[in-house]
Formats: sequence, C-alpha cells, structure tokens
Amino acid sequence: MMLSRSCISLLDLASGDMLNFPQTPRSLPRVITAPGIISEAEDGSMAGDDQVSPRPEPRGKKIMVANFLPLHTRKDHETGKWDFSLDQDSLLLQMEDGISPDSDVVYVGSLKVDVPAAEQEEVAQELLENFKCVPTFLPPDLHRKYYHGFCKQYLWPLFHYMLPMCPEYGNRFDRSHWHAYVSANKIYADKVMEVINPEIDFVWLHDYHLMVSPTFLRRRFMRIKLGFFLHSPFPSSEIYRTLPVREEILKALLNTDLVGFHTFDYARHFLSCCSRMLGLNYESKRGYIGLDYFGRTVNIKILPVGVHMGRLESALNHPFSCAKAREIQGNFRGRKIILGVDDMDIFKGISLKLLAMEQLLVQHPELRGAVVLVQIMNPARSSGKDVEEARRETYTATERINEAFGFSGYKPVVLIDRRMEMYEKTAYYTLAECCIVNAVRDGMNLIPYKYIVCRHGTSKMNQALGISSDSSPCPHTSTLVVSEFIGCSPSLSGAIRVNPWDIEGVADALNLALSMPTVEKQARHEKHYRYVSSHDIAYWARSFLQDLERSCRDHNSKRLWGVGFGLGFRILSLSPSFRKLSMDNIASAYKRVNRRAIFLDYDGTLVALASISKVPSPEVVLLLNSLCGDPNNTVFIVSGRDRSSLSGWFRDCPSLGIAAEHGYFVRWNDGSTWETGPLNEDFDWKKIAEPVMQVYTETTDGSYVEPKESGLVWHYRDADPDFGSFQAIELLDHLESVLANEPVVVKKGQHIVEVKPQGVNKGLAAEKILSKLINDGKCPEFVLCIGDDKSDEDMFESISNIASTPSFAAAAAPPEVFACTVGQKPSKARYYLDDTSEVMTLLRSLAPASGSKPPKQQV
Repeated sequence: MMLSRSCISLLDLASGDMLNFPQTPRSLPRVITAPGIISEAEDGSMAGDDQVSPRPEPRGKKIMVANFLPLHTRKDHETGKWDFSLDQDSLLLQMEDGISPDSDVVYVGSLKVDVPAAEQEEVAQELLENFKCVPTFLPPDLHRKYYHGFCKQYLWPLFHYMLPMCPEYGNRFDRSHWHAYVSANKIYADKVMEVINPEIDFVWLHDYHLMVSPTFLRRRFMRIKLGFFLHSPFPSSEIYRTLPVREEILKALLNTDLVGFHTFDYARHFLSCCSRMLGLNYESKRGYIGLDYFGRTVNIKILPVGVHMGRLESALNHPFSCAKAREIQGNFRGRKIILGVDDMDIFKGISLKLLAMEQLLVQHPELRGAVVLVQIMNPARSSGKDVEEARRETYTATERINEAFGFSGYKPVVLIDRRMEMYEKTAYYTLAECCIVNAVRDGMNLIPYKYIVCRHGTSKMNQALGISSDSSPCPHTSTLVVSEFIGCSPSLSGAIRVNPWDIEGVADALNLALSMPTVEKQARHEKHYRYVSSHDIAYWARSFLQDLERSCRDHNSKRLWGVGFGLGFRILSLSPSFRKLSMDNIASAYKRVNRRAIFLDYDGTLVALASISKVPSPEVVLLLNSLCGDPNNTVFIVSGRDRSSLSGWFRDCPSLGIAAEHGYFVRWNDGSTWETGPLNEDFDWKKIAEPVMQVYTETTDGSYVEPKESGLVWHYRDADPDFGSFQAIELLDHLESVLANEPVVVKKGQHIVEVKPQGVNKGLAAEKILSKLINDGKCPEFVLCIGDDKSDEDMFESISNIASTPSFAAAAAPPEVFACTVGQKPSKARYYLDDTSEVMTLLRSLAPASGSKPPKQQV
C-alpha cells in the first residue's frame, strides 16, 4: 500500500530518497491565529558556523487527473511481466508542451486492464518511477458500475441530450451506479492526496467521469488550486434538470476554482443551471465570467482544445504513411474522396451521413463513379443495444447504396470498420477532397483540425505523392462540412455548417464542397490552418493553466470555513475583516452604553425573502416593542417599502421609527408627522416611466410594477431567472434613456429595477436620523445596522464612517458601530449573520438588556 501524505511529494519516495525529505517551503503557513486564519511565523536561525544551508524550494507540480492514464498496457503471459508504454495519442500526454519546464507533471488515472491485487503495489511503484503515473486500481465490480454503468450508460447519453424514455434507449437512473460513481471519484481524489503538495501544486481534473472529485479534494485541502475541464457538451437546463443528483454535481463542480468548456453554449447552459437550481448569479468582469459562490469566485473558461501539430506532422512524415498515401492514391485514382472518421456510437450521425451520400448520388448522377465516401469507424467506446443497432443500420445503408449506384470497379461507399493506426489515417486525411463530420451532438471532435493539418501537408508527403510547390491544383486546399452541433463548429468559420438531420441540406453541402473553385478552397484552408496551428493543444493547456493561476491568486488572503456534509460540502470565503457577528460581544456592548440607535431593514432581514406573507410575525412586533420600550433606544425600520404598508403593519409599535421608500418619508413614532425627503415634488416623470415598465410587465410573465409615492419598482423575482435578468438589463437601459433629463436615478437591485428621486437612499436617511439625535443632545454610543440588499450598502457605509465625522468629534469616545449584512457576500459591512432566523436570535438576545422579557421563540 502506498504511503499517503500531503505536504511532501511522493515522487521523492519513488526515487528512493526516503530519508532526505525536502525542506518545508518557507511559504508554508505555520501559526494558526484564528479559525481559518493562518499567518507566517519567523524562521528561527541556527547560530554558529555549523548552520545548515537550506535546500532548494521544491518544484511545483501539475497533477493531471483523468479516467485513464496515458499508457498502453500489455502483460506477457509467458513471463508474467507487465509492459507499459506511453500513449502518444493521449490528450493528457500531448498537453505537456503547454506546461512550463519548471513544473513536474504527474498523471492520476486508471489502467485499461485489471491488475491483480497482489501485483498492484509493484505496478504502482514502476509506473510512478518510470512514467510519473499514479494508478487508481478500482475493483472490477465498482469499475463496471462506475464507468460502464453511470458514466457511459447514463451520464454520457444525458449530456448528449438523450433521455432514457424507455429501457430500450438508454438506462434509467440507478442509485447503486451513482454510489459507485461517488466511490470511484473518492478513490481518484485519495490518489491525488498521496502526491500533492497543496501549497504549490495545481490539480487539473478532466471530463465528466470526475465531476464530484472536487468536493473530496476541497474538503481535505481548503486552499487547493483546482481546475476542471468538461470535454463533452453540457446540456441545457431542461435536460440537465432531469438528473436526480443534479444539485450534488453542480455543487461539486463549484468547489473548483476554474471550470472550462469548449464553447460558450456549453458554458451558458452550465451557468443557467446554476442560476435556476442554485439561485446563483454570474457576471463578466474585464472579459472573465465569474460565479460568486459563498464568497469564492468560480471562474469560467471558454476555449476549444487543439491538436498536437508536431505529432501530426511526424505521422505525415512516417514512411508507412507515405507508402499508404501512394496506395490510396492508386486505388482511388480519378475519383474524389469524401472522408468521414467517427467513433461507432449513436451520436456521430454515420447513418445520416450515408443517407446524405445517397441523396447526393440521386440528385447528381454525374457524380456516380467520380466520388467515393470513405467512412472510417473507430471502435466503440461503450457497448449496448443502441451501438449494435447503429452498426447494423450503417452496414445496411452501405450495402443498399453500393447495390443501387455501384458497378464493376466502383463502390460509392467504402466502410472501414477496424482499429486504424495514426499513420494510416493521416494518409486518408491527406488525399480527401472533403471531410464531413455529421454528428448530431458532440463535445469537441478534433477530426476537422487533423484534416486541415494533414491537407497542409509536409514536403516529404508531397514528394511521396508527386506534388510540387508549383503544381495545380494547389496542395494547400481543404473543404469541410461540419455539423452545427459539434464543439469545433464555432471556431471553423470557413466550414460549410449543416444540420445533420436535414438530409437534402447535407447533400447540397457536399456538392458545394466538391464543386467549389480551387481559389476559394485555398482561401478557406489558409484561414483554418492559421487558427488551428496557432491554437494547438499547447496553447490550450497553457491558457487554461494561466487562468487557473489567476483564479487562485487570493487563496491565502481569505478566511476559509468548511460547511456542509457529504456532497453538499462547500467553502465560505471571507475577507479577514469580515466576520460573523458574535451574539455575546454585541450584547455586552449593548449593555455597557446608555444611548443606542438601531436601524433594521425589513424584507430579507426581519422577514425572509421566500416568505409568501410579507406581514411581520407577532414575534417581530413583540421584539421591536421590547427594544422600543427602552427610552435609551432609537429604533428605526429603514425600508424601500411604501409608508402606507409599513405604518399599517407596525401600528402596534407606537414608539417605532419608520423610514419608508429608502428614507424619502421619515416618521419618528406613530404620534409624529411624516417628514418628506428632497423638496422636489414633481413626479411627472412617472408618466414616462410607468408605461415603459408596464410594457416589460406584459412581456415578462411573473413580473409586476409596484407604485410608490416617491418612485416605481419593477419586480421580477417570480419570472424565469434568465429571461427576467435579461429583461431587467433591457429595462434599465430603456429607462435611463427616456429619463435622462429627469431628476431621478434608475437602479437595478435584487430582482428589481427601481426609479426614485435623486438624493434618496438609506445612507442619507440614517445620517439624517443620527444628526437629529446629536442636535437633540442624544448622541448614540452604540449603533447597530442590519440589512441584506444592495440598497443597504449605503447605510453600512454611512454609519461605518460615523466616528470620523465632526458631529462625533466632541464625544468622549467614538460610538461602537455594528454594520451587519444578512448572508455571506461581498459587503461594506464588517459583520454578517446567515439568515433572518439569526437576526431574530440576535434581537432576542438584546431584549433582556432593554428591561423587557423577550418573547418565546415560535416553533
């Protein structure tokens, strides 16, 4: 069994240097000063001439984690010895070109063969020493349920938009397979923990097989530098929401620092799922998309993977490749080759491609005998009825087309159903007049990129084919017909994009590709080649890792708290000055002073936002009366709601002050008159704004307009999250345009767009109230302010700066200020409480010091 540790690289053990552990890096935090806060301690120096010189800092590693290791594995049954070799076609291995030589690369994954338990330790040691690979030996039954069960028979079809409507087409959700998936992910995570130095290493997880591993890793190392890239499509929310464990997977992915996708569509679907199912918002800052998740920013990366240029050029120059190209050239002399290269599965659209070829020959009889479709079928990566049915359909269609349009010496469709070496494929790529990728749904698909590079050719291949630089047609031509449903389609602007389900449309596209003028073929090829050669796999890997490093820069500047159980585990990330409000501390401060000012927001603070009834509970009224009953207290509700609703709801709190409509109307108690805000009483702008809001209300189901005396509010909390946010942005822009010359401000808040007079906000209202208290000789020694919304940030800022104002300069001591937001989020407040229930608990703790018995908590 391999030794497990976190701070010292296991690679040093593999080298045999087991006693000379590398020195603990100086950047390693030493002293825990508070929960989640770790600070540096000064290194002690060794006195005298015998001082030992420090060893060099250990080199940071890039730990690549994928389902399979980049290895070929074979066992010699005569000798019983294992033979391992690197898989040069593996994406993981090719990525090394984009990684700095200053970093070591370690691979974690499974072998494609079962290794007996008695041999696993020896094999693991050999792989670590010779290949820097750490194998995850999954028990056969677990691997079957995890990989062939949950991954291939459920998750993979679902991510390709295939719902298991009946047992004949896809497996339905099996809880035991899900448990196997989670168990396997934990094993992968455990192997990462064996080799990681969390202070300096980066971990990069690959693809849908490992989507819950981030949670296990983040729970073990809260500051781990963790990225994830999805190589398959991410489905729309309508499809993804059918997954019974949808939230568990989303939350696990959000435990990374960076999540990568091939296209914006895939990223947009992921963000939509996070918005609809977890209520999270995202925003773009300086070109980067980020999700705020409990104080952490989870960044989104959009960049399609590339090909390894050197590997392809090497294959083109291989003697076997040149020989095979001459053979193919002779076999198909005088005929144009249309090439298809696909895995044998139901989403590659092979049968649809054959139907399009059939339609092409029907519509254009002159092409019979002049064009051949060579369809190379790579071995299936999974098994099942659907794969066998797709194979049968492919063979049946091929036989029908060849019988209908073939003749002696000519077959319109050549089907190659076997494993083919890279050098042989490059020969077909080089000679194909057109390449068609007709998948109905695919993640990236690098076939078009490989085709473009091979068509560009090399001098050795050109010489083998008898092509010179001044020959005609120009060797640097290529034509692509690609499905609009594959990940590489957006990056190939010169390709002919098709809907694979439109058979006639695909046939027309093939004819266009074959008949296109040479000059146009060359122009399209050059455009594609410039992109493919500059956006190769090294560029992709380097770009992702650079963004991962950027995403992890502030790891050590935050206070981290792990919360939640199981796959619901997450990290709360807070700035060092932002902390939870201590009930004991505030109660002690409350009791020490004589004069107090308390400002409370209403919605989201005293009443939960999700509550259907917005009327304050009897307990809220009793608590407020308890606080107001102390003559040394000045208590205000500061809300955006209208004064009619607030005065009605709190009619049983005669001593409670109310600042309605963000402070436009202020009343000190029920016996005082309402004081009005700014002198401007011209509300003619409402005649402009309200009709505009009504238009958006009519077109946005679930929205409504709330009229106020001083303003107007458009609410969209109950609307579709994506559409509501989109409409809010449009409405904001529309209102700012039509009200540009009016004395109002237009602001977007939490599920609202509000128009209100200039110079009206909660901060100014709080300042006005405090100024009056000072002028009346009642300067407060204690100020508490609690709110949950963006509109409350003005109030937090206002009272936080109160001690430096001239009004308080004459005071013997500055007041104790407690600005508190509800929920952990970026805020100008220094403190937070988790939710409205904690706000109630806080008020309950202050009531005894006010001389009144606190009400019992309602169950």
